[in-house]
Amino acid sequence: MPEAPSPDEDDELSAKRKPTDPIVRVRRIHRRDINRVWEFLKLVFRDVNRETVEYQRPRSKKRFLEVYEEEGVAQLLFEAASGSKFDIVGYAECAFEITGTDNWMNERYFAKRDMRPLFVEELAVHPGYQGRGVGAFILDQLEHLARVRGCTHLVLEVAENNKRALNFYRTRAFYKLDAAVFLAKRVAVEPELLAPRRLKAKRLAAEKVSVTVARKVRRKSQPPPKGEGS
Repeated sequence: MPEAPSPDEDDELSAKRKPTDPIVRVRRIHRRDINRVWEFLKLVFRDVNRETVEYQRPRSKKRFLEVYEEEGVAQLLFEAASGSKFDIVGYAECAFEITGTDNWMNERYFAKRDMRPLFVEELAVHPGYQGRGVGAFILDQLEHLARVRGCTHLVLEVAENNKRALNFYRTRAFYKLDAAVFLAKRVAVEPELLAPRRLKAKRLAAEKVSVTVARKVRRKSQPPPKGEGS
């Protein structure tokens, strides 16, 4: 573990810190926070979710409530002082085992490699606080939690086209764990419904016309009765 700063170094850091810089604290989520956190997650992932196949946050508020009730899941809230109140600037959700019925994780993959992961299900930083050290603080907290619980790895999922997030994780020694990607192939498109089609004439009317013509032909071909035309 890194050594604690000396008193002189601590004074130097305090001198560099601006008096207006907010202090960020971390605590566990409470039930009264759920609505506020849900709105926070929608704000953070609004633009990302428009560009990705999978949602980068829980699919619904109902699922978010279910996560709160699950055992073995830690939900951490990061808040910055704003006057007399605290604003949410970060959120982290992690689990010590594979959870959820919609999870595609293969537990045997980690067991064969002697990995004991801390699964990071969610990591979010307020857009207005990105680049100010909130994300680093969240990762430091998660790594600390992993060490305390005897975990060997942090494991998380990030969309491949989320370049900013990928760069953030790679600069902090995260590496690609698997080669699974979404694939798509364009196919020739045909309309599901056939084009309009002209109907045939009614059969009954056609039959009447043919019968009338046949009668006229027969009349012309028959010889006139005897006594007529003499």
